[in-house]
Amino acid sequence: MMVFAALTAVALPARADAREGDIDGVPYRVEVPAHWNGTLLLWSHGAYSLESPAPSDIELTNHPATKQWLLDHGYALAASQFRVPRGWGVVESGLKDQMDLLDWFTANIGKPRRTISAGASAGGLTAVLLAERDPRRFAGVASLCGVLGGTTGHFNSALDANFAIKTLLAPGLDLVHVKDPQANTTNARRALGAALDSPQGRARIALAAALADIPGRYASRAPAPDTVAGQVEQQTYYAAYDRGAFWGLTRTDIEQRAGGNPSWNTGVDYRTLLARSSQKELVKRAYSEAGLSLRDDLARLDAAPRVKADPTAVRYLARYGTPTGRTPWPVVTLHTTGDGNVPPENQRRYAAQVRRAGDPANLKQLYVDRGYHCSFTASEEITTLRTLLTRIATDHWPTTRPTALNSAATGLGPDYQTVFDTDPEPGLHPTTPSFTHYHPGPYLRP
Repeated sequence: MMVFAALTAVALPARADAREGDIDGVPYRVEVPAHWNGTLLLWSHGAYSLESPAPSDIELTNHPATKQWLLDHGYALAASQFRVPRGWGVVESGLKDQMDLLDWFTANIGKPRRTISAGASAGGLTAVLLAERDPRRFAGVASLCGVLGGTTGHFNSALDANFAIKTLLAPGLDLVHVKDPQANTTNARRALGAALDSPQGRARIALAAALADIPGRYASRAPAPDTVAGQVEQQTYYAAYDRGAFWGLTRTDIEQRAGGNPSWNTGVDYRTLLARSSQKELVKRAYSEAGLSLRDDLARLDAAPRVKADPTAVRYLARYGTPTGRTPWPVVTLHTTGDGNVPPENQRRYAAQVRRAGDPANLKQLYVDRGYHCSFTASEEITTLRTLLTRIATDHWPTTRPTALNSAATGLGPDYQTVFDTDPEPGLHPTTPSFTHYHPGPYLRP
């Protein structure tokens, strides 16, 4: 049985005092229930796509049902839309705009008894950095699907995958200093689509994906396909679409903000990188099926011209940012095992940072056996938050055995058991809680 201290009272639907406005032109939304318990959850959203407008609604949680549960149980919610809501300017923007909102909340609503810094994806990174940079303002951190290996490694990893695609499949593509972002992205997608049609092309996609730890599991609810072709197809969805913006707008945007190219692969040994990759066995199978020499293709990567970074841009990404690992308060993380946008190896890198600079006893890392990025049920998010809140209230972590977590999540009822999935069509679909034991491999690139 999982025990959550002082968190089990039955709650009725809560009326919330909702306030919207702007702080120096930056929109925000705050919701405070009538019987506020004194705890504020400050939510940091992820990096919205540069290929479309930012949402008009300001999100307060990852899953919409999580928001209502928190309000019903007395928690106040606040979020800034950020001055820069799209692309990787969200981290720099969020670090200022969220603190401005916290100051506004304190002055206009009241000083929270405790504040939780929470967020998802790039917002999961922002949530950690906010608390690290102003630790006295926060009681704990909840980072969902966070880029906790750091922005530098995230962009270097994208460069590694794209470098292999350019070298082995499409030499005309731009890697950095992209001249025509839209055309470069379109050409990359076409090249990947064409490569899928042959065993040789699939083998080279598998190698490129492995260099960024991209798994062959794109659908949220279905397991990874059994076949090489099926898994490589799902890796391609990540490489062409979810991470496809690294061929164009995401790359040009960060270079403009950072004052140059922040990514490099000088000195990288791709044989070593592949040997450490979580996807190396899929690569071996793919090359065997294709009748290709993996050794020869790795030699081609080693011989190809490398990409140098601009020091000014490297310093920018170092600031916005890589977690130091300091943990004067408890941190809980939640990640899907099949995430190809922000692979779960990010969590291993963060745990290593905490061992160096913080207190490992203050870190609890949870995993869900599911594909895709940030694909959690509300029940899993709520159970994760309750784990953190219990740790804050009692100074002890409750049990986090997967069976106990799944039982607690199931007990929240059917309204909280949906997850976003692209199959059979994009939207929320029913599923069951899927907490699991998981040990991610090494993070490939600093």
